[in-house]
Amino acid sequence: MRGSEPDSRDRAGGTTRIHVVSDVHGNTEALARAGDGADALICLGDLVLFLDYADHSRGIFPDLFGKENADRIVALRTARRYDEARAFGRELWAGRDRNTEILGAVRRQYAELFAAFPTPTYATYGNVDVPDLWPEYARPGTTVLDGERVEIGGRVFGFVGGGLKTPMNTPYEISDEEYAAKVEALGPVDVLCSHIPPEVPELTYDTVARRFERGSRALLEAICSTRPRYALFGHVHQPLVRRMRIGTTECVNVGHFASTGTPWALSW
Repeated sequence: MRGSEPDSRDRAGGTTRIHVVSDVHGNTEALARAGDGADALICLGDLVLFLDYADHSRGIFPDLFGKENADRIVALRTARRYDEARAFGRELWAGRDRNTEILGAVRRQYAELFAAFPTPTYATYGNVDVPDLWPEYARPGTTVLDGERVEIGGRVFGFVGGGLKTPMNTPYEISDEEYAAKVEALGPVDVLCSHIPPEVPELTYDTVARRFERGSRALLEAICSTRPRYALFGHVHQPLVRRMRIGTTECVNVGHFASTGTPWALSW
Protein backbone atom coordinates (compact mmCIF):
# COMPACT_ATOMS: atom_id res chain seq x y z
CA MET A 1 0.00 0.00 0.00
CA ARG A 2 1.30 3.43 -0.89
CA GLY A 3 0.77 5.81 2.02
CA SER A 4 -0.90 8.42 -0.18
CA GLU A 5 -3.22 6.12 -2.11
CA PRO A 6 -6.92 6.31 -1.23
CA ASP A 7 -9.19 3.30 -1.42
CA SER A 8 -10.74 2.64 -4.82
CA ARG A 9 -14.22 3.32 -3.43
CA ASP A 10 -13.19 6.93 -2.77
CA ARG A 11 -11.48 7.96 -5.98
CA ALA A 12 -14.57 9.21 -7.81
CA GLY A 13 -15.33 12.89 -7.33
CA GLY A 14 -12.40 13.75 -5.09
CA THR A 15 -14.08 16.85 -3.65
CA THR A 16 -12.73 16.30 -0.12
CA ARG A 17 -9.22 15.19 0.78
CA ILE A 18 -8.08 14.32 4.31
CA HIS A 19 -4.54 13.57 5.41
CA VAL A 20 -4.07 11.26 8.40
CA VAL A 21 -0.97 10.85 10.57
CA SER A 22 -0.14 9.01 13.77
CA ASP A 23 2.95 8.46 15.88
CA VAL A 24 4.56 11.77 15.02
CA HIS A 25 7.19 11.31 17.74
CA GLY A 26 8.84 14.67 17.37
CA ASN A 27 8.90 14.91 13.56
CA THR A 28 7.95 18.58 13.61
CA GLU A 29 9.41 19.43 10.21
CA ALA A 30 7.28 16.86 8.37
CA LEU A 31 4.23 17.68 10.47
CA ALA A 32 4.34 21.27 9.24
CA ARG A 33 3.91 19.94 5.67
CA ALA A 34 1.46 17.14 6.47
CA GLY A 35 -1.64 19.13 5.58
CA ASP A 36 -0.37 20.37 2.20
CA GLY A 37 -3.01 19.75 -0.47
CA ALA A 38 -5.61 18.52 2.03
CA ASP A 39 -8.84 20.01 3.34
CA ALA A 40 -7.99 18.86 6.87
CA LEU A 41 -5.38 16.97 8.86
CA ILE A 42 -6.21 14.20 11.33
CA CYS A 43 -3.60 13.29 13.95
CA LEU A 44 -4.03 10.10 15.96
CA GLY A 45 -1.57 10.90 18.70
CA ASP A 46 1.85 10.11 20.11
CA LEU A 47 3.29 13.53 19.43
CA VAL A 48 5.98 13.15 22.08
CA LEU A 49 9.32 11.46 21.45
CA PHE A 50 10.49 9.95 24.72
CA LEU A 51 12.84 7.38 23.22
CA ASP A 52 13.45 6.45 19.60
CA TYR A 53 13.84 2.68 19.39
CA ALA A 54 15.46 3.02 15.96
CA ASP A 55 17.90 5.77 16.97
CA HIS A 56 18.67 5.66 20.68
CA SER A 57 20.26 9.11 20.60
CA ARG A 58 16.90 10.82 20.00
CA GLY A 59 14.26 11.68 22.55
CA ILE A 60 13.73 12.91 26.10
CA PHE A 61 15.38 9.88 27.72
CA PRO A 62 18.77 10.11 25.95
CA ASP A 63 18.74 13.90 26.31
CA LEU A 64 18.57 13.38 30.08
CA PHE A 65 20.67 10.23 30.53
CA GLY A 66 22.75 9.70 27.39
CA LYS A 67 22.72 7.17 24.58
CA GLU A 68 24.46 4.35 26.48
CA ASN A 69 21.74 4.29 29.11
CA ALA A 70 19.13 4.48 26.35
CA ASP A 71 20.78 1.47 24.68
CA ARG A 72 20.50 -0.49 27.91
CA ILE A 73 16.87 0.30 28.67
CA VAL A 74 15.81 -0.49 25.09
CA ALA A 75 17.59 -3.84 25.32
CA LEU A 76 15.83 -4.67 28.60
CA ARG A 77 12.41 -3.71 27.28
CA THR A 78 12.91 -5.54 24.00
CA ALA A 79 13.83 -8.66 26.00
CA ARG A 80 10.65 -8.11 28.05
CA ARG A 81 12.69 -7.77 31.21
CA TYR A 82 10.33 -5.07 32.42
CA ASP A 83 11.11 -5.38 36.15
CA GLU A 84 14.81 -4.88 35.44
CA ALA A 85 14.03 -1.94 33.16
CA ARG A 86 11.96 -0.28 35.88
CA ALA A 87 14.68 -0.89 38.47
CA PHE A 88 17.28 0.60 36.14
CA GLY A 89 15.05 3.61 35.58
CA ARG A 90 14.70 4.14 39.33
CA GLU A 91 18.49 4.13 39.65
CA LEU A 92 18.81 6.80 36.97
CA TRP A 93 16.13 9.00 38.50
CA ALA A 94 17.45 8.76 42.06
CA GLY A 95 17.87 12.27 43.46
CA ARG A 96 16.18 13.93 40.49
CA ASP A 97 12.73 15.46 40.12
CA ARG A 98 11.29 13.09 37.52
CA ASN A 99 7.95 14.81 36.96
CA THR A 100 9.41 18.30 36.65
CA GLU A 101 12.13 17.27 34.20
CA ILE A 102 9.87 15.15 32.00
CA LEU A 103 7.03 17.67 31.90
CA GLY A 104 9.49 20.42 31.03
CA ALA A 105 10.79 18.39 28.10
CA VAL A 106 7.26 17.46 26.99
CA ARG A 107 6.22 21.11 27.10
CA ARG A 108 9.12 22.08 24.86
CA GLN A 109 8.13 19.44 22.32
CA TYR A 110 4.44 20.35 22.46
CA ALA A 111 5.19 24.04 21.88
CA GLU A 112 6.87 23.17 18.57
CA LEU A 113 4.49 20.38 17.52
CA PHE A 114 1.21 22.18 18.10
CA ALA A 115 2.59 25.26 16.31
CA ALA A 116 3.20 23.02 13.29
CA PHE A 117 -0.41 21.82 13.01
CA PRO A 118 -2.22 23.24 9.96
CA THR A 119 -5.77 24.56 10.11
CA PRO A 120 -8.01 22.68 10.47
CA THR A 121 -6.54 19.77 12.44
CA TYR A 122 -8.56 17.15 14.32
CA ALA A 123 -6.46 15.34 16.91
CA THR A 124 -6.68 12.72 19.62
CA TYR A 125 -4.20 11.49 22.20
CA GLY A 126 -1.70 8.65 21.94
CA ASN A 127 -0.58 6.54 24.86
CA VAL A 128 2.65 8.54 25.33
CA ASP A 129 0.85 11.89 25.29
CA VAL A 130 -0.08 13.98 28.34
CA PRO A 131 -3.72 15.05 27.82
CA ASP A 132 -3.71 17.58 30.67
CA LEU A 133 -1.18 19.71 28.77
CA TRP A 134 -2.98 19.81 25.43
CA PRO A 135 -5.34 22.72 26.28
CA GLU A 136 -2.28 24.91 26.86
CA TYR A 137 -0.94 24.35 23.34
CA ALA A 138 -3.91 23.60 21.07
CA ARG A 139 -4.49 26.76 19.05
CA PRO A 140 -7.67 27.90 17.27
CA GLY A 141 -8.06 25.58 14.31
CA THR A 142 -7.01 22.47 16.25
CA THR A 143 -9.93 20.43 17.58
CA VAL A 144 -9.11 17.79 20.21
CA LEU A 145 -11.53 14.84 20.32
CA ASP A 146 -11.66 11.77 22.58
CA GLY A 147 -14.80 9.63 22.65
CA GLU A 148 -16.37 12.23 20.36
CA ARG A 149 -17.57 12.63 16.77
CA VAL A 150 -17.16 15.30 14.13
CA GLU A 151 -18.44 15.71 10.58
CA ILE A 152 -15.87 16.41 7.88
CA GLY A 153 -16.96 16.77 4.26
CA GLY A 154 -20.29 15.08 4.94
CA ARG A 155 -18.79 12.03 6.68
CA VAL A 156 -18.85 11.28 10.39
CA PHE A 157 -15.48 10.63 12.05
CA GLY A 158 -15.28 9.17 15.56
CA PHE A 159 -12.18 9.54 17.74
CA VAL A 160 -10.89 7.40 20.60
CA GLY A 161 -7.59 8.40 22.19
CA GLY A 162 -5.07 6.75 24.47
CA GLY A 163 -3.96 3.18 25.01
CA LEU A 164 -4.71 0.26 27.30
CA LYS A 165 -2.81 -0.76 30.42
CA THR A 166 0.60 -2.37 29.74
CA PRO A 167 3.83 -3.10 31.66
CA MET A 168 5.33 -0.08 29.85
CA ASN A 169 3.16 2.23 32.00
CA THR A 170 3.10 5.07 29.48
CA PRO A 171 1.34 8.34 30.45
CA TYR A 172 -2.11 7.83 28.91
CA GLU A 173 -3.07 4.21 29.50
CA ILE A 174 -6.59 3.52 30.74
CA SER A 175 -8.63 0.48 31.73
CA ASP A 176 -10.39 -1.71 29.17
CA GLU A 177 -13.72 -0.63 30.66
CA GLU A 178 -13.01 3.10 30.33
CA TYR A 179 -11.77 2.62 26.79
CA ALA A 180 -14.83 0.55 25.81
CA ALA A 181 -17.12 3.26 27.17
CA LYS A 182 -15.51 5.83 24.87
CA VAL A 183 -15.92 3.53 21.88
CA GLU A 184 -19.57 2.89 22.73
CA ALA A 185 -20.24 6.62 23.09
CA LEU A 186 -19.38 7.16 19.42
CA GLY A 187 -22.16 5.05 17.96
CA PRO A 188 -22.04 4.33 14.22
CA VAL A 189 -19.51 6.40 12.26
CA ASP A 190 -18.16 6.43 8.73
CA VAL A 191 -14.52 6.53 9.85
CA LEU A 192 -13.38 5.16 13.20
CA CYS A 193 -10.16 6.88 14.31
CA SER A 194 -8.09 5.60 17.23
CA HIS A 195 -4.51 5.54 18.38
CA ILE A 196 -4.35 1.80 19.03
CA PRO A 197 -5.53 -0.89 16.61
CA PRO A 198 -8.41 -3.31 17.03
CA GLU A 199 -7.46 -6.57 18.73
CA VAL A 200 -6.36 -8.54 15.67
CA PRO A 201 -3.01 -10.40 15.83
CA GLU A 202 -1.87 -9.31 12.36
CA LEU A 203 -2.49 -5.67 13.27
CA THR A 204 -0.98 -5.71 16.77
CA TYR A 205 2.27 -7.60 16.19
CA ASP A 206 5.39 -5.43 15.83
CA THR A 207 7.92 -7.24 13.64
CA VAL A 208 10.92 -5.25 14.90
CA ALA A 209 10.11 -5.21 18.62
CA ARG A 210 9.04 -8.86 18.20
CA ARG A 211 6.02 -8.55 20.45
CA PHE A 212 2.28 -8.04 20.37
CA GLU A 213 1.14 -4.56 21.33
CA ARG A 214 -2.21 -4.16 23.02
CA GLY A 215 -5.17 -3.78 20.70
CA SER A 216 -8.75 -3.09 21.68
CA ARG A 217 -11.45 -5.74 21.77
CA ALA A 218 -14.02 -2.92 21.99
CA LEU A 219 -12.76 -1.43 18.71
CA LEU A 220 -12.98 -4.82 17.02
CA GLU A 221 -16.54 -5.35 18.26
CA ALA A 222 -17.54 -1.86 17.08
CA ILE A 223 -16.08 -2.55 13.64
CA CYS A 224 -18.00 -5.82 13.38
CA SER A 225 -21.29 -4.36 14.63
CA THR A 226 -21.37 -0.86 13.09
CA ARG A 227 -19.26 -1.52 9.96
CA PRO A 228 -17.56 1.85 9.38
CA ARG A 229 -16.03 2.44 5.96
CA TYR A 230 -12.60 2.77 7.56
CA ALA A 231 -10.84 2.11 10.84
CA LEU A 232 -7.66 4.20 11.04
CA PHE A 233 -5.04 3.83 13.77
CA GLY A 234 -1.31 3.78 14.55
CA HIS A 235 0.65 2.73 17.67
CA VAL A 236 2.30 -0.35 16.09
CA HIS A 237 5.24 1.09 14.18
CA GLN A 238 6.27 -1.99 12.17
CA PRO A 239 3.10 -4.10 11.97
CA LEU A 240 2.92 -7.54 10.44
CA VAL A 241 0.08 -6.21 8.26
CA ARG A 242 -0.52 -2.52 7.56
CA ARG A 243 -3.90 -2.92 5.90
CA MET A 244 -6.66 -5.53 5.99
CA ARG A 245 -10.42 -5.86 5.76
CA ILE A 246 -12.68 -6.84 8.62
CA GLY A 247 -15.98 -7.49 6.93
CA THR A 248 -16.65 -4.38 4.85
CA THR A 249 -14.33 -2.15 6.91
CA GLU A 250 -10.90 -1.21 5.58
CA CYS A 251 -8.47 -1.20 8.53
CA VAL A 252 -5.37 0.92 7.92
CA ASN A 253 -2.31 1.45 10.11
CA VAL A 254 -1.09 5.02 9.55
CA GLY A 255 1.50 4.91 12.36
CA HIS A 256 4.57 5.36 10.19
CA PHE A 257 4.76 9.14 10.18
CA ALA A 258 7.84 9.58 12.39
CA SER A 259 9.98 7.52 10.01
CA THR A 260 8.43 8.38 6.63
CA GLY A 261 7.07 11.90 7.12
CA THR A 262 4.27 10.94 4.73
CA PRO A 263 0.58 11.21 5.69
CA TRP A 264 -2.02 8.70 4.56
CA ALA A 265 -4.62 10.28 2.27
CA LEU A 266 -8.35 9.67 2.01
CA SER A 267 -10.47 11.42 -0.61
CA TRP A 268 -14.07 11.27 -1.72
